[in-house]
Amino acid sequence: MSSLPDPFGLDRLRAAVLRAWRDSPTRLTEDTNAERDLRIGGYRDRLFVELAQNAADAAALAGTTGHVRVTVADGELRVANTGQPLDSAGVAALASLRASAKPEGVVGRFGVGFAAVLAVTASPRVVSRTGGVAFSEARTRAEAGADEVPVLRLPWELDDDEPPLPDGFDTEVRLPLTVDADALLATIESEVPDLLLALPSLATVDVDGRRWTRAASSGDGVPGGVVELSTLDGVTRWAVHTEAGATWALPVDADGTPLPRTEDVLHTPTPTDERLSLPARLLAAVPVEPSRRRVLAGAGTGAALAEAARAYPGLVRTVAPEHRVSLVPSAGFPLSEVDSELRDLVTAALSEQDWIPAAGGGELPGARCRVLTAESPELVALLGDVLPGLAADSGRETARILAAVGATPIGIAEVVDVLTGIDREPTWWRGLYDVLMDGVEARRIDTAELGALPVPLVDGRTVPGPRDALLLDATSLQVASLGPGGDSDGDGGDGGDGDGGDGGLDVVGLHLVHPDAAHPLLERLGAVRAGSAELLDAPALRDAVERSVDDAESGVDVRPLVETVLRLAASGPVDGLGALALPARSGWRRADELVLPGARLLDVLDPEALGPDGPLDVLDEDFADLHDDAVLVAVGVADTFVPVVDDEPVEADHDLPDERAWWDAVQPAEVLAVRDLDLVADDAWPQAVGLLAEQPETWRALTTPGGHTPWWIARYALLAGRPPREWRLPGAGDLEGLFDAVPDVDMSPRLLAAVGVRTDLTVEDSDDVADLCDRLADADRRVPLGTVLRAHGVLASAASGVEVEPPERVRAVDGSVVDGSVAAVLDGPWVLGVLPAGRLVAGDGDPSALADVLDLPLATSIVAATIGDDGEFAEWTDLPAIVEVAGLLGLPLPSGGVVLHERLTVTVAGDEGAGTDEPDETDESGETDRTGERADVPVQWWCDRALHAADTSEGLARAFAWAADSWARRRDIEALLDDPAPETLLN
Repeated sequence: MSSLPDPFGLDRLRAAVLRAWRDSPTRLTEDTNAERDLRIGGYRDRLFVELAQNAADAAALAGTTGHVRVTVADGELRVANTGQPLDSAGVAALASLRASAKPEGVVGRFGVGFAAVLAVTASPRVVSRTGGVAFSEARTRAEAGADEVPVLRLPWELDDDEPPLPDGFDTEVRLPLTVDADALLATIESEVPDLLLALPSLATVDVDGRRWTRAASSGDGVPGGVVELSTLDGVTRWAVHTEAGATWALPVDADGTPLPRTEDVLHTPTPTDERLSLPARLLAAVPVEPSRRRVLAGAGTGAALAEAARAYPGLVRTVAPEHRVSLVPSAGFPLSEVDSELRDLVTAALSEQDWIPAAGGGELPGARCRVLTAESPELVALLGDVLPGLAADSGRETARILAAVGATPIGIAEVVDVLTGIDREPTWWRGLYDVLMDGVEARRIDTAELGALPVPLVDGRTVPGPRDALLLDATSLQVASLGPGGDSDGDGGDGGDGDGGDGGLDVVGLHLVHPDAAHPLLERLGAVRAGSAELLDAPALRDAVERSVDDAESGVDVRPLVETVLRLAASGPVDGLGALALPARSGWRRADELVLPGARLLDVLDPEALGPDGPLDVLDEDFADLHDDAVLVAVGVADTFVPVVDDEPVEADHDLPDERAWWDAVQPAEVLAVRDLDLVADDAWPQAVGLLAEQPETWRALTTPGGHTPWWIARYALLAGRPPREWRLPGAGDLEGLFDAVPDVDMSPRLLAAVGVRTDLTVEDSDDVADLCDRLADADRRVPLGTVLRAHGVLASAASGVEVEPPERVRAVDGSVVDGSVAAVLDGPWVLGVLPAGRLVAGDGDPSALADVLDLPLATSIVAATIGDDGEFAEWTDLPAIVEVAGLLGLPLPSGGVVLHERLTVTVAGDEGAGTDEPDETDESGETDRTGERADVPVQWWCDRALHAADTSEGLARAFAWAADSWARRRDIEALLDDPAPETLLN
């Protein structure tokens, strides 16, 4: 027994417990089981947590800063602390399994936490400057007379030799260890930082000589600050925010940047077993079970968590704006039911409260925030005053994270929609294009999203979409009267109806980018970098030109448009401006319907073609005097004949006279022609052709084979009252008798040939074939027989490409003109022996082709003849005379031979091939019987299934020439048969 005073009434406390055990035999067992449950259940591994809580409470109750020292001495773990010392109520609480002597509001509200010491000792002691108390499992067994007893139910006095308290401390818990001291100290050291953070009443903790210090940048309990936990190894920092009894703590580096956390537990304020996945630690007065490991289910817990969640945005606001997004709870499976509930509550609070930095200044709640999905701080800065609710941070990842708290992602296409209609200076837009271009080049922005990007124009408008807008250089702007000082009429304009501007040009749909906004991005999006030529080619300007005559006739002042187009046209080659309205003698007309005053073209045009009702008119003289002729010609005004060029024509749509007929006849691969040929006066064609010859392009059109110009002039122009194709050149002898020589029309042979005056015997199309047939059938024409043969040869060569009506009359080989019904085409010369020349048509070339053109039968097909006798067959090689002649002429001997007749006669049917029902008359060559046959008609040679010849030089020569395919040498063969000497051949 101790001789020290008993200030805490320990005897009385023990007596009460022993009495209770004696009065109720089961009470001892109940207390033993209860303490065992605490030792191996809820309070296992909570030794230092519970002692630190007690130390913090003692400091708080004493109103001082708490200090804790942990040492190991004499096999004991000793934990000393400052603050309120032990009192009677505290001793009673230590010896009780339920009651607590602490007031509401301190950390340890339950009297059972001291049971955590039983994990390392069976005889704990508490020494305080007011006294002390000891517990002993062995002494309790002896007193209770039982093997299993609760250690902490019977308090005992300290021994007389109890060492005194260490200097500077008010209480020390001394635990004779039943476990390894080093391992226990290591466990305590690992728990110190979290406990110092959770227990603001503690300032220092010393564990076996290693000290931790807690310091706050502002007093604990205020809304925000930074807590620094220091050791010799370094400093850890926590940003803290306290509100409504809850504290949120966030680990940060020296610059205040949050450090990543993936998992933690709920602190109440000491750690529980409730796992959390939030980026920050929560220390809150949440209802927990007596073991302090789990929260209690119920409304109180829900309310406490809701209060804590409402405080979370306050913690977020203490962090630098660029790091706040990292504090949004991450997606994923919750780690516990408490984690799930708390995460939903925190997300809702971030959705409702302001905390997201806004691009335009201030802060936004998640629900009213819009996040640019393209990462671009520069773009955000530009859009801050344009896009309400825009977050200062941007990027797809940011948008994804903030979407969890209700933020709306906004893409570049949506930004473009918002920008449509806003009014900004051109330089602002250029700055925007700079930023967007950076995003495009970095592949953060897709150009497809920028299709409707607004573009400021020189006329003050801002239009959606750069496509087809023009990026003009300063010179072109000035020329177009749209640059600085470029007002063409000097009055500045009135802006029109919004489709024009203050310059001289007011064209609906013409988008000229303001030079201060010009940017390569616009070109990348479809704008066209343009000079004068590109401006003239702009669809809107082209449309304005196309409707300019209608506008002028409707009273619209088209002069600014006209003057601008003419100035632009002076800068370089142009095309397609023929519709431009210009003043004519009779009013406004298209440029391509006008002729320059004084142009030589006027001398050859029909006067009826000029004027208000004519297809052409003359440009107003005063207007012409004010402008350069070359510019007027460039826009379509004619000073001579105008060429028409189309390299890839698809239809006869070039407004050429009789173009369809030419197209169908020629099927051209390209068009190079001259317009207005049908407007030339009938008596002015020699001068007109002279004009065509003066210009290289019109001359080429006139001389291009198959071109429209030579085709049309040859048929429809008039020279001495006839189309050129009906005349021949005086030197064209092959055409004598068929065509008349052209009279003197003051044109050179070269020009006459170019316009279609014939130079040789040729045909080009069906019209030529029909014309030649008609001329051959004209009995009044005296056509040389050689010309007849050559003309029929030309017709034969043209047979495959033409379709013509067959002529009713034809010209025979004797030069006479006969009815086609009695004529036949000579296809075998032996037929001349039985048919008169006046019924035969012959020519160079294929007889069958000629027969097709003239629709005549072949002569051999209408002559039915039989040979008078059998004759005698002889091989060519068996005829010495023939062999000798062939040698002299160098002719190869043909295979086969000939049937020789002493006298060769044939019998010919009287009406076959005659073309008439009357029988042939009797002539000297034979007699005609009553049936109309002509019998025994003598002939020199004949060809049916075999080759026949009279045994005469003439007959044998013709048969051999035919067999040797040397018909043209038949006369030479005949002469050599009569006199087979070289002199005969050479003389």
